[in-house]
Amino acid sequence: MAPMDGGGHDLKWVGKRPVRPDGVDKVTGRARFGADYNMAGQLVGRVLRSPHAHAVIKSIDTSAAEKVPGVKAVITRDDIPDQPPEPVTVGEMSVNFSDLIRNVLAREKVLYDGHAVAAVAATSAKAAREALKLIKVDYQPLPHVLDVEEAMRPDAPVLHDNLFTEGADPPADKPSNIAKRIEFTLGDVAVGFEQAEVVLERSYKTEPVHQGYIEPHACVASVTEDGQGELWCSTQGHFVVRAICARMIGMDISALRVTASEIGGGFGGKTVVYLEPLALALSKKAGHPVKMVMTRSEVFRATGPTSGATIRVKIGATKDGRITAGEAEMAYLAGAFPGSPVNPGCMCAFAPYDLENVWVVGYDVVSNRPKVAAYRAPGAPISEYAVESLIDEVADEIGMDPIDFRLKNAAKQGTHAAYGPKFGPIGMIDTLKAIKESEHYNTPLGPNQGRGVGSGFWFNIGGETCVSLNISEDGTATLMAGTPDIGGSRATLSQMAAEELGIDYDKVRPIIGDTSSLGYTFLTGGSRVTFSSGMATVQAAQEVIKELCARAAKIWDIPAEAVTWEDGEARPAGDNAGKFDPLSLEELAASAGKTGGPITGYASINAQGAGPGFGTHLVDVEVDKETGRVTVLRYTVAQDAGKAIHPSYVEGQYQGGAVQGIGWALNEEYIYGDDGLMQNPGFLDYRMPVASDVPMVDTVIVEVPNPNHPYGVRGVGETPIVPPLGAIANAVSHAVGVRMHELPMSPPKVLEAVGGAANGAGD
Repeated sequence: MAPMDGGGHDLKWVGKRPVRPDGVDKVTGRARFGADYNMAGQLVGRVLRSPHAHAVIKSIDTSAAEKVPGVKAVITRDDIPDQPPEPVTVGEMSVNFSDLIRNVLAREKVLYDGHAVAAVAATSAKAAREALKLIKVDYQPLPHVLDVEEAMRPDAPVLHDNLFTEGADPPADKPSNIAKRIEFTLGDVAVGFEQAEVVLERSYKTEPVHQGYIEPHACVASVTEDGQGELWCSTQGHFVVRAICARMIGMDISALRVTASEIGGGFGGKTVVYLEPLALALSKKAGHPVKMVMTRSEVFRATGPTSGATIRVKIGATKDGRITAGEAEMAYLAGAFPGSPVNPGCMCAFAPYDLENVWVVGYDVVSNRPKVAAYRAPGAPISEYAVESLIDEVADEIGMDPIDFRLKNAAKQGTHAAYGPKFGPIGMIDTLKAIKESEHYNTPLGPNQGRGVGSGFWFNIGGETCVSLNISEDGTATLMAGTPDIGGSRATLSQMAAEELGIDYDKVRPIIGDTSSLGYTFLTGGSRVTFSSGMATVQAAQEVIKELCARAAKIWDIPAEAVTWEDGEARPAGDNAGKFDPLSLEELAASAGKTGGPITGYASINAQGAGPGFGTHLVDVEVDKETGRVTVLRYTVAQDAGKAIHPSYVEGQYQGGAVQGIGWALNEEYIYGDDGLMQNPGFLDYRMPVASDVPMVDTVIVEVPNPNHPYGVRGVGETPIVPPLGAIANAVSHAVGVRMHELPMSPPKVLEAVGGAANGAGD
């Protein structure tokens, strides 16, 4: 039986697995990534970065650098004017624009190892490097602070004299490193804990981790003498890049055209700007195009990882398994400037569960580290790692199967989330049942092995989105979207367009438009593209179909409402409309010049109604108690996709999130010395998982349609990274017989836990 949409219609393309349109270019090397763009006469741009974790910049002398043969421009803080501290949305988080300027190029102080201080453009990399060596910066080193708990202390070195805790009660009367306090409350946790028969409270800690994209940040910028600019860059949101860069260097937005290159990984880390404003400023000053590419060390030292955090969680439950109260207090590292994902972390903490009493408070804390950026479901993996760890421990305490415990408390349609909304149709319970019924869950374990379960949630987003659909003379269609493709969206949008138009999938040619080709489109992130761009694609296709019916009506000389569109053809709506042979899209396109001109469709929407995503992960591990090494033996993901437009790419998102979660849980972390300098800024020492570190990841696609989307779509890209940390921590804890409270669970930490348990120190 063919798959059907929500209206009961057979689907030809949606739900199938066609070859991706950009696949051949990528596997043959034709696809152009950020560093593949070049322009005639381009200069090489390089950045001078701080060797200190915290220091006042007393002066910058660039005179010697400017005299180096081949150097065409040098810029410092004086070349990018300061601006008022207004909030601006960057990626999935909000930051202060004056902070953004200071992160791109330091002004009064450097605030972390690798902070950009100056930039040069020269005719060769050698000349650029020589110039950087000759820039004299007079630093006055200051005490630094790296740890979130230390940064919150009253006697900690203060990074910003004008930073007063927003949301503090009572209001803050002096500056501190705590930028913000937020709180979510549902019911009364005091009453809930009184009702509990078992109450457990634990503290957890995570370290900052990098998104691990293989392609470093890269761009080419060109500003001409008449003030017009062009920028090619590796980004998840070229419209956002345009808005920020134009404002930062004093251009009209319409004067800057930004093209998104193919992207060699982003995961949220390419939703912000680093090199782009510098390249534009250098090009403007030099009068030549400027190309800039980060080294891997620069990526680690100067771009945003996600936060590290400390979290305290308290859960109360009855002995028959009903959770009566959930409480969490969490502090997230924001890096050098405010803006950690603590808010979504607080939102997501208890969201997988139907609870009556919840209290969550979060703190956004600055420290002498790079300003954090988004990383898949930003904030949620951290908070739910802590909650899922304690959920598992409570289940152990009352002697209940961990999935049965979750099922008894699982969020469902009508659940009132602590952060505000009531859920519509959702698949949390379905994911738990899928895992419980899996062959994996019912397979016995061996010695030194442990099994862990973890659930997770992400709210998903919609947002401003534009799509155009142009019908060519031969009946093929060009689909232009404003959302960069970072996970197969060209394919999924083409599938929906083909489904609506009733034509073959390979008759749709998808392209990503630059910022001058479409109206403003928010970036690719938050699991919004298949939802929002898909919705816009459907609307654009329906506009095309309306026009096709009107053209057929003109040919047949009948009213437009007497024409219907079925299986790629215009047909009379009924016998009373007349007897005419169907007209195919190809025939109507061929006669378009005689019936009214080009046939096009366009949609510009602010998509609403993104369905939240829920998932449950199951993992088996084996621990070598002599070395502390953890081996992941088996992994299964079950997640609600709403509707899997292209099941292969849905499965890929599930598997990718699991693999990134394995790295986060077991090995990845930023390591700093006492001097505040990063000690592992490269893939040799920053331990990301490779193929031999992970098993095949099995997937179960649950489909509970989102009623707010024509095909039932709910985003799938964020949720898969939320459950792994808790699931793996639970598995390791069961394998070693002692509860793990800190990530990463690297061999030294596992050995310490095993030794502590042997000496009676386990809890």
